[in-house]
Amino acid sequence: MKYLIINGSPRRKNTYKIIKQAESNLDGEFEEVHLMEKQIPLCLGCMNCIMIGEDKCPHSDKIQPIIEKINECDGFIIASPVYAMNVSSLLKNFIDHTAYLYHRPKFFTKKALVVVSTAGAGQKKVAKYIDETLRHLGVNKVYKIALACGGKEELETSKIDKEAIKFKNDVESKKLHSPKFSDVFYFNLWKSLAVCDNPMEADAKYWKSTGLVNCDYGPEVKLNIVKKVFARIIFKFFKRVM
Repeated sequence: MKYLIINGSPRRKNTYKIIKQAESNLDGEFEEVHLMEKQIPLCLGCMNCIMIGEDKCPHSDKIQPIIEKINECDGFIIASPVYAMNVSSLLKNFIDHTAYLYHRPKFFTKKALVVVSTAGAGQKKVAKYIDETLRHLGVNKVYKIALACGGKEELETSKIDKEAIKFKNDVESKKLHSPKFSDVFYFNLWKSLAVCDNPMEADAKYWKSTGLVNCDYGPEVKLNIVKKVFARIIFKFFKRVM
């Protein structure tokens, strides 16, 4: 298995220790991306990535190599400490640069492990935010390790190991899980925007060229009949509204 680690901490302390403990339960090749070292400029909010294509982002030379690494891995770990009750600025800036993937989801076969550490509180809230973000990008299954490490010399390795092993087994199984109804909802919302009377150029091109415009959800993922019907109702509704 090939694993990618995206570290959103500017340091290599508690968050990184949890990453390495989780990694000790996994078998395969590992590549680390430390966002602090990538020196990604702040997102300018220019909307180029959404409106005309991710290659038109002024920082695409920094972002797209990381996206390609996600494409190539079997599973990835994405990590952040809690800063001011949210993710670090490093990770938030990276997420902001990937906003176009909300409109054009693609990681339907990927599994992710979220790692969050805090000296005080907020770890579960931050882990939930990263989870929701990844599911908007199409990620099939997200596991979470969220720990409060303040004042503790030793990590709660049993909690880390338990979740890491679940993540490992799932990645190796290559099983694809049925998405939540909310994931199906947003998929069909974005699909309807791509086929409306005045679609954004990049959206229309992506949905048609990939064939996703003809799918109820990511083609590799099976939906039961209830979710298929739900997907088609949502798509028809938004297509009419748009």
